[in-house]
Amino acid sequence: MAMTMKGEVALPADRETVWAKLNDPEVLKACIPGCQTLEKTSETSFTAVVKLKVGPVGATFKGNVELTDLDPPNGYRISGQGEGGVAGFAKGGATVSLTDPAEGAEGCTLNYNVEANVGGKIAQLGARLIDGVAKKTADQFFANFAAAVKAG
Repeated sequence: MAMTMKGEVALPADRETVWAKLNDPEVLKACIPGCQTLEKTSETSFTAVVKLKVGPVGATFKGNVELTDLDPPNGYRISGQGEGGVAGFAKGGATVSLTDPAEGAEGCTLNYNVEANVGGKIAQLGARLIDGVAKKTADQFFANFAAAVKAG
């Protein structure tokens, strides 16, 4: 089952600061809902373990994340895949870009465009439930990330 999501978030810091946080595994681990581990394996790769609940199905996903099309401090493409055992799998990617704010505003704007695909038991739960959980998870990540940026 494929899904897409896009949006933008105003952040209270300049692009260089936000870029540094987007590439800091400790910051990302603290911001990703359900993230148990996030380890940098190279300059552009991470391994992760994330525990999620989608409706009645809970799963621990283990996977890899790769950063490509790096354009510091303007953006990158992030792609990954994870296996959740009998619950299924998830794979996808996102284009993330940082832009200057509107005239007179401070900080920067983070724009994201996500494409994802899920399969297995989770996909059987239906698009509405999965889309709702994905949106809630994304909203929670960006709220956590904005707080981390603000905290310095």
